[in-house]
Amino acid sequence: MLTGQFQNIRIAGLSVAVPTGKVPVEDFYTVFGEENVEKFKEMTGVHSVSRAQPNQTASDLGYEAAVDVFNKSTLAKNDIGILIFVSQKPDYRVPSTAFVLHKRLGLSENCLCFDLNLACSGFIFGLQTILSLLQSSGSKAALLITGDTSVKTLSPHDRTMVMLFGDSGSATLLEKTNDSTPINLAFRTDGHRFKSIITPSGAYRNRYAPKEREAWSDGILRSDYDTHMKGMDVFGFSITDVPLLMKDFLTIQEKTPEEYDYFILHQANNYILKQLSRKLKIPTEKIPVSLDRFGNNSSNSIPLVLADHFGLAKQGNLKLFICGFGAGLSFACGDLIINTAVINPLIETDSYYKEAY
Repeated sequence: MLTGQFQNIRIAGLSVAVPTGKVPVEDFYTVFGEENVEKFKEMTGVHSVSRAQPNQTASDLGYEAAVDVFNKSTLAKNDIGILIFVSQKPDYRVPSTAFVLHKRLGLSENCLCFDLNLACSGFIFGLQTILSLLQSSGSKAALLITGDTSVKTLSPHDRTMVMLFGDSGSATLLEKTNDSTPINLAFRTDGHRFKSIITPSGAYRNRYAPKEREAWSDGILRSDYDTHMKGMDVFGFSITDVPLLMKDFLTIQEKTPEEYDYFILHQANNYILKQLSRKLKIPTEKIPVSLDRFGNNSSNSIPLVLADHFGLAKQGNLKLFICGFGAGLSFACGDLIINTAVINPLIETDSYYKEAY
């Protein structure tokens, strides 16, 4: 387990943007049948998913979240010396979408920018990366943007995924300070199972795969340009490897679940959340849920839960345990203290970057 601790850096602002569009799972009755949809809803806990507009990308949602977080923060754009964009749905193959966001936000030329290709663990991996750079640089502040529009690489015939994944974007401001509690993070990776969640074509391997969808061994129509998830592999990983990481982290930190106000966990599905609650002996009331209304939001799950549940909360400090896990396979957890005053309410938007077309 790789660990990291960061002193004298705080989360100075957090905003999340979701599209105005929501799709109730009942809309899929005609596609998958009422019985199958109701079984899906009971198992996953998902009642509706957030849906980006056709021209709206992950960076559009992240951009709107960034505008919102700057509007509600005392930090200026010129204070930002590092910008990282975490997504598996970039605007282009080249350049990195971070440069598009740098331009749109009007950030200084004295700024380090790049993308991270990560999904459900992306917020915590992004935190580790941006905190490391901020701690070792002369920058006063940094901006972490996460976002995904997962639906854009899902087969509309895939009952295991198309009703599960939602779209959103977030922006988190990090600021150096002389008065801050530590941020502790921990990571593991299992590249041996990289095929467990994969989009086989669309980059530079399998470049000439046919785009027509055909029935796969599970009977679902897909092409190699559609994201595919080996459900049982990912499920086993989520209820075995992930709780072990969480337990190891608690042991190293010499802490117990009772010491945390809330556990902000990746919103994979309701059954997995219940299993993590059982294995770690976490009271269910300490695990806020957003997937029932927004679905699994990939790299944006953790910020979305925070904005959804604490964006209108009275001011006060929360001691949080965070955990994300998914494609790679990758898994990460950590703890931090955040003041609810810096967590902004969810915003809704259908805006997109018209100059990009």
